[in-house]
Amino acid sequence: MRTMLRRLTLVCSGVVLVATAVLAAQGPASDLTIARVRSSDTFKQALAVLDRDHDRMVAEIVTLTEIPAPPFKEMARAKVYLEMLQASGLTDVEQDEAGNVMGLRKGTGGGPLIAIAAHLDTVFPEGTDVTVSRVGDRLSAPGIGDDTRSLAVLLAMIRAMNEAGVLTLSDILFVGDVGEEGQGDLRGMKYLFNQGKYKDQIKMFISMDGTGGGEDITHGGVGSRRYRVTFKGPGGHSYGAFGLVNPGFAMSGAMQRFGTLTVPETPKTTYSVGVVGGGTSVNSIPFETWMEIDMRSESPVELQKLDESLVSLINEAVQEENAARSTAQGAITADLKLIGDRPSGETPQDAPIVQMAAASIRAAGGQPRFSWSSTDSNIPISLGIPAITIDSGGSGGRAHALDEWITVDKVPSLRGIEIALATLLGLAGG
Repeated sequence: MRTMLRRLTLVCSGVVLVATAVLAAQGPASDLTIARVRSSDTFKQALAVLDRDHDRMVAEIVTLTEIPAPPFKEMARAKVYLEMLQASGLTDVEQDEAGNVMGLRKGTGGGPLIAIAAHLDTVFPEGTDVTVSRVGDRLSAPGIGDDTRSLAVLLAMIRAMNEAGVLTLSDILFVGDVGEEGQGDLRGMKYLFNQGKYKDQIKMFISMDGTGGGEDITHGGVGSRRYRVTFKGPGGHSYGAFGLVNPGFAMSGAMQRFGTLTVPETPKTTYSVGVVGGGTSVNSIPFETWMEIDMRSESPVELQKLDESLVSLINEAVQEENAARSTAQGAITADLKLIGDRPSGETPQDAPIVQMAAASIRAAGGQPRFSWSSTDSNIPISLGIPAITIDSGGSGGRAHALDEWITVDKVPSLRGIEIALATLLGLAGG
């Protein structure tokens, strides 16, 4: 009996070893999943729908781009996008208190809730001409690539999945979010993950942002802190009150110190003075000057060190100016107001969501590029939720400039959408 058991154990062990060897020869689980997705009839039908309706997607890019969505004023675009989500066949389409618009594509059950988002806002102020110009396959307008194209891509993906009859285990939440750019400070994502209806329910997150041929995978969230630093003093006539303390000198002393700080190359850490202002006239000592600064790092520890250095050097600059000139009419003070706080973190490269995107890129004949950046994914990553940011395909350039552009040549455009769709279905059990 003991001999028979030993033989059975050896046979079973051999089966396990053979099975393991076969799986190893076939590749990682993510590659097998993507291969299964891409070989399915429904996926091929979805791609055919995307190909047929490409001109419709381009028209929606133009329509959405020409609806201004300046910082904190995304309402007009959000209204139209909400209607587009409703027309696409999603359920539970709604707008939350932060201004995000969203809708569910229901799955068959058994999979985790996945959210995929593109941001509604642009960096351009109210009054910017957002008329789209087209020369061949090149479209130009402020905000067209960052991130309006991605909004239209999400709509195209929903329609293609519906028409092809694609089924997923997971429910998929499609989101057009607010506040990604600048002083928006990721307020849309902060609300979605910390206060919104789907708080604690979203288990994976994909942000679609920008253009890059579909091969970029941002898995690291660069943290940032932004301050508006205001220096105040008594002010006075430049000649008659000469000798009084000057907020401008205090601010320049702080800027000089800030500019000489040493930060590590790895983890990458940066700082900048972006905007300055103040004063009333050329012949007046200003009673107030201000600057807005940006500090970033891949490491929360290094970002905190930089923050502490900033506070220290501002105090030094204020003390220096108060010691250098008269404070008879009042001393210089400085006030730091936090105007942006983005957490940092990383979804490891070996995480299933990263590997699924990488497998999808390889299956399409590409080579994945892994990177860090500051995107909507920062928020879920900081909460321990697996998240990545991928681009929406095609090519483009001059983001955040008035001559921002994208190309809508069908082949590279569809290739990027194909990569994104396969990634999403691989994760959702498509």
